[in-house]
Amino acid sequence: MDYKDTLFLPVTDFAMRGNLPQNEPLRFNSWYNERKVYEKMKAKRAGASVSFNLHDGPPYANGHLHIGHALNKILKDIITKTHYFFGEDIRYVPGWDCHGLPIEQQVEVKLGDKKKSTSKTQIREMCRAHAREFINIQRDEFKTLGVLGDWEDPYMTMKFEFEAEIYEALCAIAKKGILIERSKPVFWSWAAKTALAEAEVEYKDKEDYSIFVAFDLSDEANAKIGTKGAKAVIWTTTPWTLPANQAISLKPDETYVVTSENLIFAKPLLEGLVASGITKGEVIKEFISNELENLLAINPLNDRASRFILGEHVLMDGGTGLVHTAPGHGEDDYHVSLKYGIEVIMPVDEEGKYDLVLKSKKLFRDDVVDELVGLHIFKANEKIIELLGDAVVSVSKFTHSYPFCWRTHKPVIYRATKQWFIAMDEPKLNGKTLRQVALDEIKNVKFYPESGVKRLTSMIENRPDWCISRQRDWGVPIAFFRDKTTKEPIFDDEVLKNIANIFKVKGADAWWELEISELLPKESKFDPNNLEKVMDILDVWFDSGSTWKAVLQSGEYDAGGYKADMYLEGSDQHRGWFQSSLLVSCAVNEQAPYKNILTHGFTVDEKGQKMSKSVGNVVAPSDVAKQYGVEILRLWVGLSDYSSDLKISDNILKQVSEQYRKIRNTIRFLLANVSDLKELEGNFTVLDKWILNKATVAFNETSAAFKNYDFSKGFNILLNFLSADLSGIYLDVCKDRLYCDDLNSTRRRSAQSAMVLITRALLPLIAPTLTYTVDEVMDYAPNIVKNGKEDAFDLVYKGLEFEEIIEDEIFISSRDKFFEIIDSLKKDKIIKSTLELVLETSSNEILSHDMDEIVDWFMVSGVKSIESDEYLAEFKTMDEVFRLVKSDKFKCPRCWKYQANHEGEVCPRCAKVLKNV
Repeated sequence: MDYKDTLFLPVTDFAMRGNLPQNEPLRFNSWYNERKVYEKMKAKRAGASVSFNLHDGPPYANGHLHIGHALNKILKDIITKTHYFFGEDIRYVPGWDCHGLPIEQQVEVKLGDKKKSTSKTQIREMCRAHAREFINIQRDEFKTLGVLGDWEDPYMTMKFEFEAEIYEALCAIAKKGILIERSKPVFWSWAAKTALAEAEVEYKDKEDYSIFVAFDLSDEANAKIGTKGAKAVIWTTTPWTLPANQAISLKPDETYVVTSENLIFAKPLLEGLVASGITKGEVIKEFISNELENLLAINPLNDRASRFILGEHVLMDGGTGLVHTAPGHGEDDYHVSLKYGIEVIMPVDEEGKYDLVLKSKKLFRDDVVDELVGLHIFKANEKIIELLGDAVVSVSKFTHSYPFCWRTHKPVIYRATKQWFIAMDEPKLNGKTLRQVALDEIKNVKFYPESGVKRLTSMIENRPDWCISRQRDWGVPIAFFRDKTTKEPIFDDEVLKNIANIFKVKGADAWWELEISELLPKESKFDPNNLEKVMDILDVWFDSGSTWKAVLQSGEYDAGGYKADMYLEGSDQHRGWFQSSLLVSCAVNEQAPYKNILTHGFTVDEKGQKMSKSVGNVVAPSDVAKQYGVEILRLWVGLSDYSSDLKISDNILKQVSEQYRKIRNTIRFLLANVSDLKELEGNFTVLDKWILNKATVAFNETSAAFKNYDFSKGFNILLNFLSADLSGIYLDVCKDRLYCDDLNSTRRRSAQSAMVLITRALLPLIAPTLTYTVDEVMDYAPNIVKNGKEDAFDLVYKGLEFEEIIEDEIFISSRDKFFEIIDSLKKDKIIKSTLELVLETSSNEILSHDMDEIVDWFMVSGVKSIESDEYLAEFKTMDEVFRLVKSDKFKCPRCWKYQANHEGEVCPRCAKVLKNV
């Protein structure tokens, strides 16, 4: 008789290998098309007591997805689904940032020389087409990641209604009185020919000159401090700004010295200057800085007067203590000059070249000025140093951190131009400033990780006014009229509303396409002939900073309410989207647009190196999907600590694949061994109670971690339970009763019932991350597991409630030691299987339990009290003795336990079962 045919072996069609790369696209396609899963999810939770909406930080509609995009969207998807599978009503509307410089530059490259003959409207239409193309590309790529959301109606900042919403946010801020136009130095990208905001600047190392220049004091200044021929020594790293010098700033009430070389320095810096070889340091005179206030020195480059002024920005941590001040080229320079009524001179054009202001303001001597007009400022340094001649006290080169344009990757400059700013410190918001309102609101936001609150607070505390104007074509226009005579902007409510209504129908292109008379309301009180258009466009950060209004408040999208429950982006967005959204929302509504902020790190290789095509360590999400499957990428996100940078490589993905294999095979074992169960058994054995208690604790801890978005901690707990307690002990122990007991034996049905309960709780717990796998499981799960549910999206996590504590310390400890010895016995070929053994013990606690349970716990053929003097091995644990003795019975050919009374016979248990087979 072939006893194998009498065993109740596992039965399931759920495959051991997922073949993810081949199978995932088919299932994902069914989610988005035939099954309309996102719509089903909304319908299933309609009327739920708790809702959750994650407002999407828009990716830029340019280029293909990289691994950072995949991390971001998968993490958003896991979080949204976590709320869904915990029973909440969810909303997630993906979106795209469509305006801005990168797209415009792509269009310019395509146009080449034709750009000059192409109208702004045509350029904008080409930009729109480019954005549309990449939105379609990126949407398809996001969908291949199994991300669920409203892909049928995503938001796009270039939609006509959306452009109108952005414009209306601008108008609301203008009406509050915190939108200001003024000439002020701002970051200027000469490569892109536009102003930049703080968030559009990144810092890199740059080599520059370090130059000390001596300015002769005027006769009056010399007389004031009692010197003759004294020279004020300034230090700068930007010689090209010296033509625009208007002043020399000194620290108020500070002591300055005149050295034996007749050079003036701040006294606290003298020791360092001596060490650097700038001066010998012999002091012939001391004076207080205030004595020189409003007196003059002479710029050696052009013989123009340079006024001594006092400023708190002058620090005693470097330089000479005399600060070269060009109000058109620096924030501090501008503010201190403003106090003294000093003119702002700007001799640099939008391309970073000197213009004719050099001539009109006589910023160079007549004999050299012509060769400098039209010269790029960064190419002028050497010529300026040459022209300074003996006025140069010292010159060298050094490398320092310098601002670069994050789009063109070229160094930026400070350049004073007329720009639009959102004022941070005007008390126009119910008596508070925008800075105060924003800082107050941050206190009401929960941050994941908590360190985010300090970063955002620090940035709001220290940020300057927000420059929101750009001198480009592709963006939402700052669509204001200006009075030709007074040059004052018109903030008339009727005019602004009319423009917004036109934008809703025709889009923002109407600002360029229509005449002023066509943009004014009918029977307007304004004369179109006396108006002119502002032709700047908005900073693209203002676009994305307004998305809460267009998406959450407009009623155009089914995106959940304002405030959003969560904003989630990379940690760099403290200076970007989190900040711009906070400022626009606080300026308009005086409250933050979000309740929670979650930030993640960046993707790096396994050595922690930044990914680079030249290094060859780039991991593309499409390549991972083709080689391993999207489910592996999603599990990588779930297993990673996203609060810091996330490492990814082929080796790491192989390790994740192994973890996935363990999860999949555990689920497969559970499904396969409950296929014949029709109803749950409620009378559990001690072993079943033990695993149900372990599962309850593990699932409770895991679900708590998941609810707190600590996925790596949750998965660590869960995987430890699955491998150590469930697979490592329980399922292994249960094989005998599952395969060999009578089909309807109480302990077999008890084990199956425990496995069903664990499976029912496990599936919705891992479904947010491994949605594909759980959905596939539901195709093959027995009805007892499905419990009336059809697919993954019918599931709701309920958890387990088995709190009965089973004291297991002696059992775990003795089992561990037992199997340590078994390894040695097998290695020495003393035994082949633990079933050859009987375990003898002095432990009354162990002996007091059901013997069948204890026999299976140790996977032996018998357990009894100590009675043998001869044994294969002995060990002690918790003051109890354990001996391993060879069984004196025979191997049962059906169950392989050594419990048969005669050679070739089956054991009593199997004999009983066979009567019913």
